[in-house]
Amino acid sequence: FLSPVQISTFFSYKKLLGDFSSIYELQAIPAWDIITIKKILPFITVTANVNLRSSLQERLKGGDQSVMLRLATILEKSRGYRLDASTANNFYPGNPAKMLLRYKYQFKNLLQYGFTAEKDAGEQFFRGAQRQGFDFYSAHFFARQIGIIKTIAVGDFSVNMGQGLTMWQSLAFKKSVDISSIKRQAEILRPYNSANEILFNRGAGITLQKKGWQITAFASFRKIDANLVLDTLNAEAFVSSLQTSGYHRTRGEVADKNAQRQFTVGGNLSWSNPRFSAGLNAVHYNFQKDIQRTNVLYNRFAIAGRSAGNYSIDYGYTFSNMHLFGEAAVNENFDKAFLNGLLINVDARVTMSFLYRNISRGYQALYGNAFTENTYPVNESGLYSGISITPLDFLRIDAYADFYKFPWIKYRVDAPSNGQEYLLQATYFPSKRLEWYVRFKTESKAINFNPQELPLNPVIKRPKQNMRSQVRYKFNRNFTSRSRVELLWFDRKSASSERGYLVFSDIIFKPLLKPYSGNIRLQYFHTDSYSSRLYAYENDVLYSYSIPVFFDKGFRWYVNINYDITRQLTIWLKISQTIYSEKDHIGSGLDFINNNKRSEVKLQAIYRF
Repeated sequence: FLSPVQISTFFSYKKLLGDFSSIYELQAIPAWDIITIKKILPFITVTANVNLRSSLQERLKGGDQSVMLRLATILEKSRGYRLDASTANNFYPGNPAKMLLRYKYQFKNLLQYGFTAEKDAGEQFFRGAQRQGFDFYSAHFFARQIGIIKTIAVGDFSVNMGQGLTMWQSLAFKKSVDISSIKRQAEILRPYNSANEILFNRGAGITLQKKGWQITAFASFRKIDANLVLDTLNAEAFVSSLQTSGYHRTRGEVADKNAQRQFTVGGNLSWSNPRFSAGLNAVHYNFQKDIQRTNVLYNRFAIAGRSAGNYSIDYGYTFSNMHLFGEAAVNENFDKAFLNGLLINVDARVTMSFLYRNISRGYQALYGNAFTENTYPVNESGLYSGISITPLDFLRIDAYADFYKFPWIKYRVDAPSNGQEYLLQATYFPSKRLEWYVRFKTESKAINFNPQELPLNPVIKRPKQNMRSQVRYKFNRNFTSRSRVELLWFDRKSASSERGYLVFSDIIFKPLLKPYSGNIRLQYFHTDSYSSRLYAYENDVLYSYSIPVFFDKGFRWYVNINYDITRQLTIWLKISQTIYSEKDHIGSGLDFINNNKRSEVKLQAIYRF
């Protein structure tokens, strides 16, 4: 959550005035506001310089170890677990429990290794298609600062380059109330200990650094899920699509597991000083089997054949209170993609951001994740601008506008289209106890809309508006309340207009110096259909998150409990339930539940030694 301008002014301040004597000095740094300081306080301290150099023996023996086990299950059985005539050839052969096991060793930020094992609900365990136990295994070894070696990764690791036009596998955000998040910032190589079965490399990578120069190289060979089709005429097999769900429950899903082999090589060469950085990025993929997409128009420019690649130049430049950044990329067919951004601290109380992207319809990046309206950087041009103003010490106003075009057709959009999105939020925080924000968001995006079932699908803009009000109040050191009201209008000027609203209230209990804490939520929602759906972030067990979707009419509640049994052992428990008041069943297909309730229990334990 630190912008490049804030990072630059931090080091400029330290260079000019020397070491910090107190954390309260952060208030004197240009471009640092109270909200940023409050966010960073839990992660920093002021102390003498710490020597991070250490012997190999100290790294291998002086670190912290932890084992985590997480179990989660839906209490109501869906149709996939009830074997009968309707599901005899297509069912979930495993139990409904989802399991995650993770071991990690870490010495400061210098050495980390461990493994992760995961089984999804419905997958078998030590039998059938998963006789090896868990469905997914991952292991990694990652070290930093070994002489000229900045980082070295063996096993599973993630790669982040440029601004996400070529490859970005770590967490990255799109549009939000934080207007400075338009820039991607992360190390090129990072250790991988997630349970996601898609966004990682498996092999080895290394980054060497000397003065301002840095070079990274990596290679990966792994099996990936794909839909395999047999060409009986030529006695060959080809891949029609790459699967990204990570599920291996039914016969079809198990058949797709590891059906394609992918070899990846890539690297980065960059140079930087405190004000300027520039880099060259490259990644190339080879596949064992041909990729032949389904013959529909929106797939015309999708990745096909046995190879693919992306190559780019990225830069960053800080001058005074401005920071410019960007990336220019091409793929193997020389289709182009450009992204350029600007962050400006106009005043101590005003920050602005701008971002322009132009990504051709033919540009494709297998693991791209840039700041775009689309999920992936493809088929889009657009201009984003944002502003954050703190006119008073207790008031902050954030706003952005984004205009975008899609020059080629997309899934469920059978013509070139365009759209726009606006957001305005005012946050009032008169004291440490109270925070209240009001947000209004409107967006208009085209989609196929054909209620009359015409021969051709009309592409119509269907606008959507959200209004949200949320209040957080800290009663005392132990109790905090949080309440939200959110309203939504979908295409309200048309004959098929819809509405939705959501209300929830949280109580958060976190006493000081006590081994226990918890929180509870009560929620009501009501929408006309899935088109007017709403989302709400939920507290969860450590290292997990939940942002469920809500539509139709119903109630939801959950309880989170955390207890430190000893200094080594900590447990978390989450119980949640959604009740649909006007339905007698939930879901469809194998996920059909013959009940109006969906209840989940999640239990997690971490042992540190």
